[in-house]
Amino acid sequence: MANENLELIQHKIRVRLYPNYLSGVKGAYLARTDSERTLSVEDVCSMLKTRGGYEGDYNKLVDAVHSYLDEVAYQLCDGYAVNNGYFAIWMNVGGTFDTVNELHDNKKHPIDVRFGIRSKLYELLRTIKVEMLGLADVKAFIDTFTDEEAQTVNGVYVVGNMFSVHGSKIKIEGNDPSVGLYFVPVDDPTKAVKVSRIGKNNPSEVTGIAPDTGFKNNRVEIRTQFSQTSQKPLKKVRTITTSFALEAS
Repeated sequence: MANENLELIQHKIRVRLYPNYLSGVKGAYLARTDSERTLSVEDVCSMLKTRGGYEGDYNKLVDAVHSYLDEVAYQLCDGYAVNNGYFAIWMNVGGTFDTVNELHDNKKHPIDVRFGIRSKLYELLRTIKVEMLGLADVKAFIDTFTDEEAQTVNGVYVVGNMFSVHGSKIKIEGNDPSVGLYFVPVDDPTKAVKVSRIGKNNPSEVTGIAPDTGFKNNRVEIRTQFSQTSQKPLKKVRTITTSFALEAS
C-alpha cells in the first residue's frame, strides 16, 4: 500500500488460512474471516451509544432500527430496491421463461435477494487492514449451506430443493449405519431426518435434496468415518454440525 494511504487504515479484520479442496481453483489455501461472533441489532445499537456517542434513548433506538428493517423488507417484497448509501438490496427472479405468456412458477423461477456495494462502503474497504493469523486448526467443519434453487446461504431453505454443503473433511463415508447427512430440528434433535438423496460427495462439498423434518429451525449434521489422512476409515463416527440454524420454508 502506498505511504499516502497508510493513515486511512482504521479497521482490521482477522483471517485464517484453510486448505483449498476446491477443484479448478488454484492456490494451496483459502482465507476465511475469523469473526468472534455475529452482532445483532441490539449489539450494534449498544455500540453506537458506547463508541459512536449516540445520546438518545437506547430502547427507542432499537425499536426504530427494527421498524426500519421491517419496512425495508416490506418494500422489497413490493418490488422496490433499497439503497442506503453503503449497499443496495433488491429482489431478483431467476430461471428462464419459455414464452411471453408463461406464468411465474416458484420452483422454476425462484425469487432471491441480491446485494450490491455502494460508494460509502467502497471507501471504507480502503481503510481495512487484514491481519493474517496463520493456518487454522483444520478440523472437520461445515462452512456454508446453500439452497441452490432459492440461492440462499446459511439462512432459509425450501423443502425438496437441491442444496450444497461446503466445508472441510465432510465426505460421507463408512459402514456404520448412522453415517449420512441429517437435518436436525433445533427444538428436538431426536427427530433428525437422514437425507436419502445425495449427489456430490467429496471432502469439501456434499449435495442433496432437502427433507422435511416437520420443524421450522434445523441444523445440518454430517456423520462420517472419513479420514483425510488415511486410506482406512475412522473407527468411530465423527459428527460435524453447523454452527448456524436454517429456517425451513
